[in-house]
Amino acid sequence: MVHADASNFASGVTKEKAYRQVLQQAEALFEGQRNWVWSVHNSHKLHITNLANSASLLWHAYKSLPLPSSEVNWAGFYTLNAAKPKQLILGPFQGKVACQTIAFSRGVCGKAAATAETQLVPDVEAFPGHIACDGDSKSEIVVPIVVDGKVVAIIDIDCAALDGFDEVDKLWLEKLATLLGKTCEW
Repeated sequence: MVHADASNFASGVTKEKAYRQVLQQAEALFEGQRNWVWSVHNSHKLHITNLANSASLLWHAYKSLPLPSSEVNWAGFYTLNAAKPKQLILGPFQGKVACQTIAFSRGVCGKAAATAETQLVPDVEAFPGHIACDGDSKSEIVVPIVVDGKVVAIIDIDCAALDGFDEVDKLWLEKLATLLGKTCEW
């Protein structure tokens, strides 16, 4: 069984090594854990266990890294709202309280869900229709989790610094999205 120490990252670790640890720990945590909670209100499964642990791993990884990564101020998930097609609903996260629902037609998360493409935004103020859940956020990356050609959730990471994310983040978060797509009962 994986211990809480899985969230410990060495000080000064490189971004690549931190992401590699996130994926290794996530794989270990997900083994045999296709857990979900049934939502009576929305009549669908919520994938709390794996998403919650992933949000924690990401949060602690970012906090171990130098600037700008250490300025991440929100790391979490939105899942497809089965009761309302073309809408995301808040999932597990680390950070300040967040928007509870997001339409596919709104913001960075909505665009990632609508297009099934990663959105790497160096300056959220320059993004048309950006939703400012936290006014401290300056940059954002949103990665769709796609299963059988359908977006089932998104990984959403916000940073309080401009240009908080790069192609390294994109590559490794897309690997995490693929792993989550395979390890949850969507």
